[in-house]
Amino acid sequence: MHSVHGTGAANHVLERVRAALKGQRQKTVTVLSSLLAVQEALHYIPSEAVDETAVFCNASVNDVWSVASFYTNFRFTPPGEHVVDVCWGPSCHVMGAQKVLQAVQKRIGLDKEGETADRKLSLRYNTCLGACAQAPCIAVDHHVTGRVTPQSAADMIGRLAGR
Repeated sequence: MHSVHGTGAANHVLERVRAALKGQRQKTVTVLSSLLAVQEALHYIPSEAVDETAVFCNASVNDVWSVASFYTNFRFTPPGEHVVDVCWGPSCHVMGAQKVLQAVQKRIGLDKEGETADRKLSLRYNTCLGACAQAPCIAVDHHVTGRVTPQSAADMIGRLAGR
């Protein structure tokens, strides 16, 4: 029999959210720091985290959603097994990021940011990966590879996706 909070998996998520909130070490804990702690631990902000953050910070759910929705780096769905960032910063753009992005999208079957149907990959557009001298760049799970070509990027990502 399941608890009132849902399935065992949902309870596990709630436990991880609570651990992230309680594990903050800075002197001042805020809604923003709490959301950052949850995203760091779970890689996204599940709906349970909004309620828990509100209770933890003595804030309203609306206050928490206001902060969470303001910052574009928060995500509200679980990411894929691997996260692929294609840099779209000025240097990468000038050096051919659009063709790199198109080749990656074609290889994995996406036409915008998001997750592949099998949840193996999350594709994100990134405004700067901090490796401008190596443009164009992509990152897989935060590991940056520079001077990619459309073909080398598509091949690298295709291997991850099994395509």
